[in-house]
Amino acid sequence: MKKIQKNSASKKFINSYFDEVKHCLDSLDSKKIELAIDMILRAYKNDRKVFILGNGGSASTASHMACDLGKGTLQRIYDNSERRLKVISLTDNVAVMTAYGNDLGFEDIFVQQLRNLVETDDVIVAISGSGNSKNVIKALSYAKECGAKTIGFLGFKTGGQAAGLVDCPIIVDSNFYGPIEDVHNVLNHLISSWISKVKNMHDGNEKLTNENKAVPFR
Repeated sequence: MKKIQKNSASKKFINSYFDEVKHCLDSLDSKKIELAIDMILRAYKNDRKVFILGNGGSASTASHMACDLGKGTLQRIYDNSERRLKVISLTDNVAVMTAYGNDLGFEDIFVQQLRNLVETDDVIVAISGSGNSKNVIKALSYAKECGAKTIGFLGFKTGGQAAGLVDCPIIVDSNFYGPIEDVHNVLNHLISSWISKVKNMHDGNEKLTNENKAVPFR
């Protein structure tokens, strides 16, 4: 077995991967992230629902974000008086997804769930590297018809078709799924952490104003 050299191909790959992720983070549009935070905070303030969806790795990010927004933002978990975010991941009910996928087609697995649940001023977070998945596009189009607000965690430099459909496109400047999905998870943690901080600052206060807009994490 050959001895692995210090300047191995794997080391170069590691460094280039880290460089790509750093570039993606540095090139994010912070104004769009602030807008996404404000949209979710407005849904919380107005007692609206937040739906999250995606395919493949983005499906797991949708589940993760639903957990972080729904549970991770709680300050007093046993206090029934604390107001909670109403968050639903559309990727978690295998029976529902496969029923619609089998009977209608894979492109209907999200939109059919929204038909049961979405209302005006709810928020949909669509997570997609390409931004061109048919089931994501169909869900976003229906959401807009219903007057829901839409956020896209997107990638591949342009955000695909979804970038032109959502109210708030956050586009990762990369052509590689790994860094794109890494940054989508960072966005989840950033947004959830700030909303948790705001809830803690206000401790149930209904008055969410401009002072809640994102400031550097500390």
